[in-house]
Amino acid sequence: MEWDDLRIFLAVARSESLSGAGKRLGLDPATVGRRIGRLEDATGARLFLKSPQGYALTEEGAALIPHAEAAEAALSGAQEVLTGGKGAGLSGQIRLGAPDGCANYVLPQVICAICDENPGLEVQIVALPRVFNLSKREADMAIGVSRPQAGRLTVQKLTDYRLHLAAHPDYLAKAPPLHALADLAAHRVVGYIADMIFDRELDYLSGLGAGAPPMASNSVSVQLQLLRAGAGVGVVHDFALPFAPELVKLLPAALGLTRAFWLIRHEGDARSARLNRFAGLLAQGIRREVQRLEALT
Repeated sequence: MEWDDLRIFLAVARSESLSGAGKRLGLDPATVGRRIGRLEDATGARLFLKSPQGYALTEEGAALIPHAEAAEAALSGAQEVLTGGKGAGLSGQIRLGAPDGCANYVLPQVICAICDENPGLEVQIVALPRVFNLSKREADMAIGVSRPQAGRLTVQKLTDYRLHLAAHPDYLAKAPPLHALADLAAHRVVGYIADMIFDRELDYLSGLGAGAPPMASNSVSVQLQLLRAGAGVGVVHDFALPFAPELVKLLPAALGLTRAFWLIRHEGDARSARLNRFAGLLAQGIRREVQRLEALT
């Protein structure tokens, strides 16, 4: 059994398709299919079942995953040693998944500082309003807004962050008075699309009596732009307010939410000195940047 065959096996398992694996590896799907067939012949086991939905692991294929990932981690560790180990700057590509609020308002400053210190490093920020599937290697690590309860993962709390109600003065000038949370019922509220809230920690408006927001988006950035356009009242991250200085924070004594960012990694990556070093820099940078931005509000 060759490592190159295991590498292709992992790519198909994570992509659930020959074409997806081919894109990751720079191979055509037919070649990927032939290599999987060769691996199945060598092992004497059926590793995938093909269906209209794609390639699904068989029981034998699922059993091979941890061994293939162990080989992947060992090879990565060897490459780290040969390219300089702990004394050298970070290099290579790291893909980081993050919710779009963090990705838009916190990560640019943090990642810029890390890359300035490590010019050989390439960081890809994948900003999507959903939970990332690290087992399929959608990212090397991800930032989440809640601690996952299942999966072969390691989880580290990064920092708490705060949120408050905010609105544009132009909206407030023409809207009914807003002196208490009960007054929200008479206001136009901006928030998440209810059936697209991917984590319960993002359900900021439940219990406030505001009802379904008449203007909504699955993106934090779009919500902020709606508020800047005078669309209504919404819950805003304190760390995003410096990017919209015209917004006014409302009822801070009545409503102040605290949430947390978590760094989520694949369990097997704990053996990677390179990823551990990056994770340490990332955690330090995010804590510092959130504190800096929140102090400006």
